[in-house]
Amino acid sequence: MGNRKSSKKNTSKNKTRMKSKSERDKRSKKIDRKIANERENYKNLVKILVLGTGESGKSTFVKQIQIIYKSGFETEFRQMYKTKVQRNIIHYTKQLINSLPSVGLQLKSHERDVAIRFLKDKSQYCDHTTIELKEMIETLWKSKALKRAFSLRSSLQIPDTHSYYLNDLDRLTEEEYLPNDQDILNCRIPTTGVSSVEFEVNNLPWYVVDVGGQRSERRKWIHQFDDVNLVIYVTAISEFDQKLYEDEEVNRMRESLELFDSTINNDYFFHKSCVLLFNKIDLFENKIKETNLSESFIDYEGDNSYDDCLSYLTNLFLKIGNNKKRKVTHLYTCANNTGKIKEAFEVIQQSVLEKVSKDLGKIEKL
Repeated sequence: MGNRKSSKKNTSKNKTRMKSKSERDKRSKKIDRKIANERENYKNLVKILVLGTGESGKSTFVKQIQIIYKSGFETEFRQMYKTKVQRNIIHYTKQLINSLPSVGLQLKSHERDVAIRFLKDKSQYCDHTTIELKEMIETLWKSKALKRAFSLRSSLQIPDTHSYYLNDLDRLTEEEYLPNDQDILNCRIPTTGVSSVEFEVNNLPWYVVDVGGQRSERRKWIHQFDDVNLVIYVTAISEFDQKLYEDEEVNRMRESLELFDSTINNDYFFHKSCVLLFNKIDLFENKIKETNLSESFIDYEGDNSYDDCLSYLTNLFLKIGNNKKRKVTHLYTCANNTGKIKEAFEVIQQSVLEKVSKDLGKIEKL
């Protein structure tokens, strides 16, 4: 009897082992198939790395990709940006007030009282803008001193988009306010870490990676260099006369030129396709009417016309980026304009896809 029981137990254990092994084999095959599929998908993936200095507009460009190819932003994302937008308003208004003495401006007596209250108001650290805070900002924005300081924003580290918010305070401070696309695009928040967006165009998967452009963030770039098919470098052409946020002794465009050189001519990218986006072209067109390029670039000897200045700055970058095996594609853009970015990205696909296909092997021509 004992032997029979022992035999039955052994038979049962063997069946259990066989069943367990069969399940493990099935799981293993399933994992192998998944890995194989992922490898095949990855092989056909176009990885785009978007680089540039801080404030160049590269993160805005990536947000536009989200709007155009991913049906925009979820409600949860918009709710998160409500606080960011309102804090943007408060932060840069405060910066404008504090910058007045440096440009020889001062508020009138009653405006100074409002400014003092505004700077001390603790509600600005809450998750919403109070009615009192909003009224103080409205009063300050009506002052000639603050308006004049804003006109000098290039030297005060104030973003051009700040007036967009100050001119629409009623809507932006409503209790039920939810940021629209333009509110999000105009919000200035330095990119830290890495953000990305994946989308598909003509049955081809694209993966766009954005990394912070501030000096402290650039050491993270190298971790994104592998398997890059296309580099998009964004430079803000309107910032030819501005200084870095991190170092007010350094011209923003000269920093951008040096960074473009060290990046695009890096061993990782020397043979890669590159698209150069000259961003903020609308601001450049307006600024060049009042500012002489030679004040920032002493080698420039042109007539300071829009076309001549544009050609000069464009050539500075192209001389760095072009080589025997690569010709940089360049475009002029306005990152806040969704239509313009859509047009630019369509050109990017047409002009670069053929080169990228040589790396990927299985991409059909558009």
